[in-house]
Amino acid sequence: MAHTQSQRLAYGNTLVELAKENNNIVVLEADLSKSTMGSIFEAEFPERFFEMGIAEANMASAAAGLALEGFIPFMATFAVFATGRCYDQIRTGICIPKLNVKICGSSAGLSDYGDGSTHQSVDDIALMRVLPNMQVFSPADSVQLTQIIKYMAEHHGPMYIRVNRNELPIYTDEAASFDPKRAYLLKEGSDAAIFATGSMVHRAIEASRLLEAEGISARVINVPTLKPMYAEELKPLAHGVKALVSAEEHSRIGGLGAALAELFKDMPHPPLDILALDDVFGTSALNYEELLVHYGLTAANLRTIIKHRLAQ
Repeated sequence: MAHTQSQRLAYGNTLVELAKENNNIVVLEADLSKSTMGSIFEAEFPERFFEMGIAEANMASAAAGLALEGFIPFMATFAVFATGRCYDQIRTGICIPKLNVKICGSSAGLSDYGDGSTHQSVDDIALMRVLPNMQVFSPADSVQLTQIIKYMAEHHGPMYIRVNRNELPIYTDEAASFDPKRAYLLKEGSDAAIFATGSMVHRAIEASRLLEAEGISARVINVPTLKPMYAEELKPLAHGVKALVSAEEHSRIGGLGAALAELFKDMPHPPLDILALDDVFGTSALNYEELLVHYGLTAANLRTIIKHRLAQ
């Protein structure tokens, strides 16, 4: 397995790096900066750091105001709060006027394994994808997160990024620059195609290796941009295989699988199998891996899905 790094640390460190070159970058937090690692920015630029307290809706409105004054606000809290508690402010105050606000959903998916359903975001992709003018990103690792944060700072408009709480293996080339139009082919394969996003990318890689040991060739595609999605980039990667599957740490409603189903609906291809949470909330567990196993978000389950499809 590739070495692992923290997306949260990459978030804080990247903002500091960018802020040294761009005086317009500011950071807003909602009482969780020690967890999101916005505290790294606070230590370097206390005059450009705004602690808003447990008042996420107010934070979103303040970020909108800062954007109107020409600043580039990055607002962060846990993903479940960043999207849910201030949805109206994001919709009305940020997306309708197309303001340059960057929303960072930390501890995304099930990665806050100990705090249960109230703190786990299994619906944030769906909430952000449906908003006009919003771009949505789900990086596979800390290197890709760094690249996306740089892209967010350099390009105008509302944007949302998922940040995992736990360390993830590195598969992204550090020398590369992020292109939102791209899906990244990480492994070639001829029998099956796995489209994965975020934390499920490395599990897709593991599944392809398990299948390879059984003589089955599976390509792995990392899909970090969940909105907008580019048919000319994704459709060719779905061609020529007998099994097609998506994998995400999110509800099957409104996430990567649903987006691909919309995109592939007119294509001649095998049925799309979606590995995701069913229509359920999260729950607490002793560790992250235990929770992923509970919901079937594993390399072994991906292998089973693909073998079942190929056997039909």
